[in-house]
Amino acid sequence: MPLQSTLSGRNSNQVVNSQWDGKSFEQLRQECLQKGVLFEDPDFPAADSSLFFSQSVPVQIEWKRPREICENPKFIVGDANRTDICQGQLGDCWLLAAIASLTLKKEALARVVPHDQDFDHGYAGIFHFQFWQHNKWLDVVVDDRLPTVRNRLIMLHSASNDEFWSALLEKAYAKVNGSYESLKGGSTMEAMEDFTGGVGEMYETKSAPDNLFTIMKKALDRGSMMGCSIDITSSAESEAKTSTGLVKGHAYSITGLEEVNFRGQKVKLIRIRNPWGQVEWNGRWSDNSKEWDHVDKAEKTRILQNSTDDGEFWMEFEDFKRNYDKVEICNMSPDALDDTTKRHWEVNVFEGNWIRGSTAGGCRNYIDTFWTNPQFKLQLEDADDDDDVCSVVIALMQKNRRKLRKEGLDLETIGFAVYEVRK
Repeated sequence: MPLQSTLSGRNSNQVVNSQWDGKSFEQLRQECLQKGVLFEDPDFPAADSSLFFSQSVPVQIEWKRPREICENPKFIVGDANRTDICQGQLGDCWLLAAIASLTLKKEALARVVPHDQDFDHGYAGIFHFQFWQHNKWLDVVVDDRLPTVRNRLIMLHSASNDEFWSALLEKAYAKVNGSYESLKGGSTMEAMEDFTGGVGEMYETKSAPDNLFTIMKKALDRGSMMGCSIDITSSAESEAKTSTGLVKGHAYSITGLEEVNFRGQKVKLIRIRNPWGQVEWNGRWSDNSKEWDHVDKAEKTRILQNSTDDGEFWMEFEDFKRNYDKVEICNMSPDALDDTTKRHWEVNVFEGNWIRGSTAGGCRNYIDTFWTNPQFKLQLEDADDDDDVCSVVIALMQKNRRKLRKEGLDLETIGFAVYEVRK
């Protein structure tokens, strides 16, 4: 549990090298170039231990470098975009939905996926990515050996057979968390926070405020990343496809919100992406539905933008609320936003530990000890620009729990309560 009150109110832009010897990506690359060898990562080897910790590898896996898979591999073909993200055999759609959202934020993407690397100039079999971990940026290096079966990537891959940035990004994220298996199951918001240093909030669509569309539209306009999902009632329903083309227990990314004129009325629409790169909503406002015949041609062209069976689709917002259960929003921190963003958040981070017998007071069921939990006093003074309300988002995070899964540990149940202090 979290907290001994060692507090620090800061947002860190510090970048830390993750390799055991402290060497940077550039140092390691230059060493390999001077020796004429390709990098092999001792911290995350091309071995079964990097894939699974609770099961044996079910098929014969071959670890191959991109140059062994195709003739002319590219790190990024054109621009990195959400069509570069196709799910493999791992149950990490939550991560893929976050990556798809990340591709819409070019400056944030350039931080997570540095563009100073490719398979041509200076190639040494080493790549690097940056993730936000516990109030600092971690620069994570990996070699480019990827798991394959019959010369095909079995994990995350691009729709283009010669593009590898997304597969290598997933490998780096698996390294941070201990293994590929550690990425099974999760919240899109968790990955969004790791990509941005942002703070997440969640809405239940069935009990959300009436102005949810406005909240989400403002969030997108201000650089936030968003995801959504449909709840399941049993494990048997996980990733089960409905008659309308939606998938239960599956993480989607939200990529657009629009209002269109339809038969004299304004209709609210939402654009959603399935990280599978296929399987789409087939109801109203889907790619080829008749509703689009009643929308101004120029507006239709602008919104659909050569829409194909790529896993991305539009639906009416009311249908969205009926079918989906959760919306997750990641509010970006100032250093993850560009200068054109309308509003920046003020960020404070506090660290500590819950210590048994001292500051671990339990939940509110334990009224005699609950008060011993760490407490923080917050005073809101500066109202937002467009109203008299002062917005605040509070989030609680726990460290390294996904990495500790191989030791039989998992995420703890944690939480916090907010009380008004009377004057």
